[in-house]
Amino acid sequence: MILWLCLCWGFSPSAGQPDSELMARYLEEQLLADYSIAEQVARRVPRQAKFLQRLETRPRMSDFHVRSTIISRYAFTTVSCTMVNSGSEAREAVFEMQIPAAAFISNFTMSIGNKTYYGEVTGKEKKNSSDDKERHKKPPSSTEGRENGYETFKASVFVPRKMQARFILHYEELLQRRLGKYEYTVSIRPQQLVGRLRVEVNILENSGIVSLEVPPLRNSKQKGNGKAEGDVSPPPSTVIGHTKTLAKVTFNPSVVEQTKIARNGILGDFIIRYDVNRELSVGDVQILNGYFVHYFAPTDLPPLPKNVVFVLDSSASMVGTKLKQTKEALFTILQDLRPEDHFNIIGFSNRIKVWQQDRLVPVTPNNIRDAKKYIHNMSPTGGTNINGALQTGAKLLNDYIAQNDIDARSVSLIIFLTDGRPTVGETQSSKILSNTKDAIRDKFCLFTIGIGNDVDHKLLERMALENCGMTRLFQEDEDAASHLKGFYDEIGTPLLSDIRVDYPEEDVEQVTQNFFPNYFNGSEIIIAGKLINRTSDKLHVEVTASNSKKYILLKTDVAIDLPSRNDIRGVPGLEDGKGDNNYIERAWSYLTIKELLNSRLKSDDSQEKDNLMEKAKSMALAYNFVTPFTVLKMKEAGLHSEPPQEEFISPSTDGIGEKVQSLQGHKAPPGIRRDQDKQRIKISKTSADGDPHFVIDFPASKFSVCFNIDGEPGDILRLVSDHKESGVTVNGQLIGAPAPPNGHKKHRTYFSTITILSNKPERSYLEITPKRVILDDGERLVLSCGRSAVVRSRSLEVSISAYSNITVTIRGTISFVILIHHYKKPAPYQRNHLGFYISNSKGLSSDSHGLLGQFLNHEVKLLQESLNMRRQEAGLNQTEALKANPTNTLKVKGRLVPVVWKQRRIYNGQQEVDCWFAKNNADKLIDGSYKDYLASHPFDTGTSFGTVNSL
Repeated sequence: MILWLCLCWGFSPSAGQPDSELMARYLEEQLLADYSIAEQVARRVPRQAKFLQRLETRPRMSDFHVRSTIISRYAFTTVSCTMVNSGSEAREAVFEMQIPAAAFISNFTMSIGNKTYYGEVTGKEKKNSSDDKERHKKPPSSTEGRENGYETFKASVFVPRKMQARFILHYEELLQRRLGKYEYTVSIRPQQLVGRLRVEVNILENSGIVSLEVPPLRNSKQKGNGKAEGDVSPPPSTVIGHTKTLAKVTFNPSVVEQTKIARNGILGDFIIRYDVNRELSVGDVQILNGYFVHYFAPTDLPPLPKNVVFVLDSSASMVGTKLKQTKEALFTILQDLRPEDHFNIIGFSNRIKVWQQDRLVPVTPNNIRDAKKYIHNMSPTGGTNINGALQTGAKLLNDYIAQNDIDARSVSLIIFLTDGRPTVGETQSSKILSNTKDAIRDKFCLFTIGIGNDVDHKLLERMALENCGMTRLFQEDEDAASHLKGFYDEIGTPLLSDIRVDYPEEDVEQVTQNFFPNYFNGSEIIIAGKLINRTSDKLHVEVTASNSKKYILLKTDVAIDLPSRNDIRGVPGLEDGKGDNNYIERAWSYLTIKELLNSRLKSDDSQEKDNLMEKAKSMALAYNFVTPFTVLKMKEAGLHSEPPQEEFISPSTDGIGEKVQSLQGHKAPPGIRRDQDKQRIKISKTSADGDPHFVIDFPASKFSVCFNIDGEPGDILRLVSDHKESGVTVNGQLIGAPAPPNGHKKHRTYFSTITILSNKPERSYLEITPKRVILDDGERLVLSCGRSAVVRSRSLEVSISAYSNITVTIRGTISFVILIHHYKKPAPYQRNHLGFYISNSKGLSSDSHGLLGQFLNHEVKLLQESLNMRRQEAGLNQTEALKANPTNTLKVKGRLVPVVWKQRRIYNGQQEVDCWFAKNNADKLIDGSYKDYLASHPFDTGTSFGTVNSL
């Protein structure tokens, strides 16, 4: 089997699907059914469809699902894809997914037939750093002809005949605010029609969600995308629902709807835009588990005046569409300049042409008219003198600032646009970078724009980074003009300058960038860090900045209320179960790694570059991120590995109509505390927990009975045996541990494994340990106990509350709860173990048996004679009489059982139970002796003493 995996800049689509209406109809009718390989082989299909299938040489994609959870701007995305090879020979399946370039991949898993491969993030060896260099040397290319900013993740495997391959990709990103909106984008380009295609995005913003919108699919070059001119409606089949703080957006097109959008399976980008409520203050500071993230985006401020120099490439390579679009964008941008602004224009090729020599002119109708004429007359010719153009622009702006009494709070900037690489004058990138930095001298910012595939992206990116600017890359297509205008709109309205955000040094550490030269309208400043003093009840925050009329100082004390409103415990399903790993911490790690990467890119010192690389690599490995210094290596899992599965749970969201679901798998953010999960579970006292201690509740008699079983390590106890009637059997296997000092026992035993078997209406079994749950109902599924999840089938539901408990419901009438006891620092006599509780026994028959099952439909009587006698003698009520009498007698199925009064704590000690205790391994209380309840193996379903059956 050939297996290869790569992360590349380009996007190379495979051959198109036959765009036949017949195939679309066939897929619509047949592929929406459950994809079973055996069923696919046996299913009879129309003759025409068979013919079209023979024409298709690729494995067919049966489902393509994207599930995302966005919590406070931090997005967790899971992409799952299943490909079916129904052919008679092995075929190559290629999984391609465009992901945002700013995102970090956090996991990748795939299964081919009965083999599973998982991705392991490891550090790149220093000798392989050339791979990273080569990646940057390759010019970005895209056949989609749209704005850059995406990378293509690609995995390819050969799938054996009549088998399927399943891919699951996870990535994370911190959404950036642009033009007043956060934009989350999912690339939907399966390159073939898909039977089951679904995108689901869940958003949780405690600040409140405003201006939620889903525009038409974005695919500027794709024809037939269903987007009419001026159409702003969501794509077909899109459903939007939201409350004040929660939103759910789904996109679930049928095959026919997909065909109407694009018959080759390249639908486009599914986009969600939204903003949050914000107050004019220091911003939104969110604190959780010792980490904080600070969002600062003030509004309703007057814009600062700006001094801007446009430096435009007019070399021969700009001929045609690129120069035409640049001119169109500049015409609009000039019209948007404000009266208090000043500007100039430089055109460059092998010659440098300045529109207004040695000055910046004010914005007047005449100057705007003359500037448009100058731009209109620009013609493409000659080479590309990038260094000379930037030197001229920097000198022009520096001289203007030095010689004129400009507003001290105005913002000066250069906007530089090119489509190529330096070919005239200084052509060495390092010299151009050095010269540019020396010319600007931190007095203003440089913003760079690249158009087309031949531009030196690394040069433009570093120039912008070193000079407090930003860079954008656009493709040469019909939307380039609007992209250029959009980028200018991002930086065209500066509201604040010299923004500094401070926190007390004794309270925080490892804070990300906290000084920003400019804040532009519609953007957002983000700072994150760690708290030193977690016990403090407040965090002091100061923001200083300048605007057009005054110097601003904002102060406040942010309350650290633990648990705070930033804890997502109130939204079940948004947890991963790891209390030391949460979305705010991951946002901090994401920002920190990004800053380390940028610092390394800007550095010229080799030792400093190595130190920054090691820091970024170390943090990326700690948080399982794929970065330029880490790689995702695929490894085959063990012999008993299981196919990758998506785990999810449905959070409660009143007011949405359709429940918002968090379908986050790997690395889903934690936040729900274990004790809160446990309090929501309704169970009875009937249980087997601890050493193990058994409790049977008799509601009709209004008392409980308890006993111990002193078994041996390795014993498998029958807890519930009802295989013949309800089809349910529960067995528990014991594990040994040393007895505590000065104890009366030679050793302790706990339940290490609980096995639940059911054969009605279909065969299934569960094997539960403190670490994992194995479910086999014809298809084997392994779930981690450290991740909350819900799995439902026709007759069985398994609900995992991370590191807390597992609830198993059979046919809606039988429910068991298994508690997970996990010790962080166990004593020598402690072991991680399980507790078994019966929540609902209505579905079990009257003939059920087992150490617990035999009492579920039978009552036990406390002999009234001894009770009345004691009460009369002592003059006490019933309860006091029972306590006063050291021994009493129970009548069980005609047997007299001596018992004593005891108190037991169950459910992790949270509930105290008064019970009658039967000694000597429940002698006479249970049918036979406890050895009669020993099973030969975990799957033994024998119900009569001395017999063994297996499911």
